[in-house]
Amino acid sequence: MISVHKSVAHPWQCDVMGHMTTRFYMAMFDDSSYHFLHHVFGWNSAQDPTGKHGWVDVSHTINYRAEVDAGDLLEVRAELLNVGGKSMTISFEMINLGSGDVAATLESVIVLFDLEERCAVTIPDDIRKTAQAHVRADFV
Repeated sequence: MISVHKSVAHPWQCDVMGHMTTRFYMAMFDDSSYHFLHHVFGWNSAQDPTGKHGWVDVSHTINYRAEVDAGDLLEVRAELLNVGGKSMTISFEMINLGSGDVAATLESVIVLFDLEERCAVTIPDDIRKTAQAHVRADFV
């Protein structure tokens, strides 16, 4: 797994029970996904100057494993599990750096999306080949 995001749980991100609320877990995971795509094959929003293609989340499975309190330092790590014809599956772990606990995990399925036609499209061979080199060994 590679580090793709670091953050701190701020008091304003916590709910009435005193721990970080779900909306901010998702925001951190979402920010992490952009860093991960950039790490794997250099993708960023400027990569397609036509603005025709982008990556769209189609599935999330999240597990909350340990509470996150205000002031906790967090790191999100990620790895690629699978590259399909139109989709990729990415695994994320949010680590509480103070305790070492895994605070949450997220498995995300993303598809390459034609932003004009509004549909999933085939991942080009060059992107698939580059991404395949990052697939976790026991998932190949």
